[in-house]
Amino acid sequence: MRLKLQQAVNGLMALALATVMCWLPTPEAQAAGRAKAKPAATAKYKGSASAQRAAKPATKAMAARGQATAQRGKVAAGVPYAKAARAAKGARVAGNGLRLGKRGGGRLRVVYAPPKPSFGQAYGLHSTEDALDLKSSVALVIDQDTNEVLFSKNPRAVLPIASITKLMTALVVTEAGQPLDEMLTVSQTDLDSTAGSGSRSRLALGTQLSRGDMLHLSLMSSENRAAHVLGRTYPGGVPQLVVAMNRKARELGMAHTRYVEPTGLSSDNQSTASDLAQLVRAALLHPIIRELSTSIGAVVPVGDKQLQYHNTNGLVRNPEWEIGLQKTGYITAAGRCLVMQAHMAGRTLIMVLLDSAGKYSRIGDAERIRRWMVGAPQLLEPALQLR
Repeated sequence: MRLKLQQAVNGLMALALATVMCWLPTPEAQAAGRAKAKPAATAKYKGSASAQRAAKPATKAMAARGQATAQRGKVAAGVPYAKAARAAKGARVAGNGLRLGKRGGGRLRVVYAPPKPSFGQAYGLHSTEDALDLKSSVALVIDQDTNEVLFSKNPRAVLPIASITKLMTALVVTEAGQPLDEMLTVSQTDLDSTAGSGSRSRLALGTQLSRGDMLHLSLMSSENRAAHVLGRTYPGGVPQLVVAMNRKARELGMAHTRYVEPTGLSSDNQSTASDLAQLVRAALLHPIIRELSTSIGAVVPVGDKQLQYHNTNGLVRNPEWEIGLQKTGYITAAGRCLVMQAHMAGRTLIMVLLDSAGKYSRIGDAERIRRWMVGAPQLLEPALQLR
């Protein structure tokens, strides 16, 4: 029997599952298992003695409920691992709360585990109310010309910043004056340093691109291996780049910012919305960072292939937005993050959104801010500012 595990969490890619499904050992499942289960060949279940007793093969009726079972966080057993892995086609299952594990005999076990909370969620920052009902736990909107704070929400909260880190990496590399046409090669160190993060990269071992292309992919597409290559080829390597990044942060008055590596994959790269606004100001001074970060897409020659890359911020393709600089970021610990400079309502604004809950919520929050600025300027009063 082929079962489809689909829409498990956030439209997860369908998994073609064969054979039967069985319940996780909840008290209800234990009772149902003892009352209904009939012997059949299936994968063994590891766990406590009571769990093993409860994990007997499912009847046909239970198998018919397999999809709903999996969606409620139950376990699918008895599926050949290779077949399910092919069906998954690289879907990032772990990131959506499902765990795939290989069992004895080459069988697949799918178990639901609640996603880890972001730092902001763990700190309770999402309980902070704001006038725009933003999904980001941290938000800051500043008039770049007057330095007036138009909107703020937890602006001094210190949180992981994910790939917003790459904006500082680009700033330091750009100011170092290294030749942008120098060809750089992706090494095993670059692969190892970005492995196990759940992120994807199409830059295989041995890929050769210019430093300019690496900078482009890092800013536009948040390409982690490209960012690490930039750090590894910086004078003194990644350690010296990190020193330079922290030194630059101090020069910019980013007192609550700390960097430990150049990609943003580490949750130890942390900052505040107020500090990141200063970083955006500094990065805006460099035309190449403005140009590359807002590029809609690019075709990059990799060996005998032409790879198409796109901007991780869909707003750069929206004609209602005039964006001068942007950078997105995401890891579980940081939530969805976004920094931008944008022109609207006759003003030039710097916007920082951190720890947004939901795949598209940071974009939705940015749209709320734009509509608020364009359609309701009378709301720009200190009474609405949450500092």
